[in-house]
Amino acid sequence: MLEWRRSVILAQSSESTGSGIIVGKNDTELLIATNQHVVESAEELTVCFSVDADEDEKLVPAQVKGTDSTWDLAVIAVKLSDISEDVAGKIRIAQMGDSDEVQVGEYAVAIGNALGYGQSVTFGIISALDREISVSTNNGVVSNHMLQTDAAINFGNSGGALLNASGEVIGINVAKYSSSGSSSNASVEGMGF
Repeated sequence: MLEWRRSVILAQSSESTGSGIIVGKNDTELLIATNQHVVESAEELTVCFSVDADEDEKLVPAQVKGTDSTWDLAVIAVKLSDISEDVAGKIRIAQMGDSDEVQVGEYAVAIGNALGYGQSVTFGIISALDREISVSTNNGVVSNHMLQTDAAINFGNSGGALLNASGEVIGINVAKYSSSGSSSNASVEGMGF
């Protein structure tokens, strides 16, 4: 069974949203991985834990610990002292899988905050491995090799977990390719990375 509670939702004061994955904890902080483009230029960052608790207890301030624009990754931290006992008892650190072991055709589950509506889960398969994808960022265009999935990835899913059938994190949702119409009148669906 998958543990959906490990997903978090990130909200910036500019009303931008994204997702994150609880990846660790030290003596004073809970550490959350997300995409760098989710937190870049944020003046204020708030985490909303996706758990059954009072709304005001689920929202806590966070700060960026570090970013890497080359890989579009960021780590943010929430002070343990800011997390209520009720919420703390319901969250878990994500189990990491091995993305090098992933095979085409394996099941994939994408968790995130699609369109800012709150936690969402989509299901699909790994469609391709090692796809070179270029993404525009504030620091220019970056290219990386990524897993491709047909599990729906939408605005707000960025930074959320891509899980295998065992509930282990095998990737972080970063982008989706979409187009409609071209010189060959082709449209593209189901290409998330």
